[in-house]
Amino acid sequence: MSGLRTVEEQLARVLAAAAVLPSIQTELAAARGLTLAEPVLARNPVPVFDNSAMDGFAVRFGDVASATEFAPARLRVVADVPAGSGDDPALPPGTAARIMTGAPLPSAADTVVPFEDTAGGLADSLGEITVLRAPRATGAHVRRAGEDVAAGAMALPAGSVLGARQLAALASVGIHTAPVVARPRVAVFSTGAELVAPGQPLRRGQIPESNGLLLAALAEEAGADVVLRDVLGDEGDEPRAAVAAAEELGVDVVIFSGGVSAGAYEPVRQSLGGTMEFARIAMQPGKPQGFGVTDRGTLLFGLPGNPVSAAVSFEVFVRPALRRLQGRRDLHRPLRRLPAGASWRTPPGRRQYLPAVLAEGGVVLPAARGGSGSHLAVGLAAATAYAIVPAETVEVAAGDLIDVMELT
Repeated sequence: MSGLRTVEEQLARVLAAAAVLPSIQTELAAARGLTLAEPVLARNPVPVFDNSAMDGFAVRFGDVASATEFAPARLRVVADVPAGSGDDPALPPGTAARIMTGAPLPSAADTVVPFEDTAGGLADSLGEITVLRAPRATGAHVRRAGEDVAAGAMALPAGSVLGARQLAALASVGIHTAPVVARPRVAVFSTGAELVAPGQPLRRGQIPESNGLLLAALAEEAGADVVLRDVLGDEGDEPRAAVAAAEELGVDVVIFSGGVSAGAYEPVRQSLGGTMEFARIAMQPGKPQGFGVTDRGTLLFGLPGNPVSAAVSFEVFVRPALRRLQGRRDLHRPLRRLPAGASWRTPPGRRQYLPAVLAEGGVVLPAARGGSGSHLAVGLAAATAYAIVPAETVEVAAGDLIDVMELT
């Protein structure tokens, strides 16, 4: 279809303008979901010291190397080392120290014998012990200092996303604050005189406003902080005033829904035409798109007003930009190649993003009975994926393999 820009061309424009945000230093407890701005080096090794991997006895391997049930080794217990102890008891040949999991291994010991390999176990663990089974080798059941990571070694590389496991790793190497990329600050504006708050009585021509909730939630799911959300009318210069208000709050991204097409009442296009570029993209839904950058560097997105169009446009253009701002390496969701479980027609010359579900048998089906209609907000709620059909495909037949982007 002539006059249409490809998805890749539009996305390239967006990503070229999306620079990684400055880094901040933050406490680990507040860093969940953020991205490391720099590599982090371990302050201490993990484990911090040689310690016991079992409840049992710290021994010299030579004292128990030949122990069997028929020729047990008998050792005198001369110390007790619980976890957290700072003691380093002497262990002359023929002696042992009772030791608990995680406790520091005495310097004179090189091996741990678990309770279950002795005659009396825990019940007979002070005084003298009888070792019935020799450890497999010197160092058995000992965790060596630094075997996970040495002090000064890299604990996590730049670009790591700090989830529960990553935060625990940083804590384990002695880190209490981390250099992270700041969260993007986002403002979301819905446009349209027909929009009223959900739950309010509807007059003829009015509809409940839902795009604000949709786009704000999608932005938060992508790691952003939504600091402003509002509804604008169809007349005047409200979008430009809204951008100014958002920038006073220090936002990095402004997202408009509606007002970007070629109709008579398109406030975003009319108000911000000198700042944003408006283009037609070879995709369905989401053909009309607006994008620009203010003098302060704020990214401006103008998305179509129909709910499915807004959701798809966010996924294709806004989400990758938000992830780029956060320093993420993976900007896009992974794709899977799966068979279609039904047949459907596609728009000529435009890449289709069809809200879909993954059905039994691993096949892909349209999420809504109405197919890919951009107004089908309730059908969108059922979607767990987008089926992505190339622009040159005229029709999808059951069994055809197609790219699928899972949303959950």
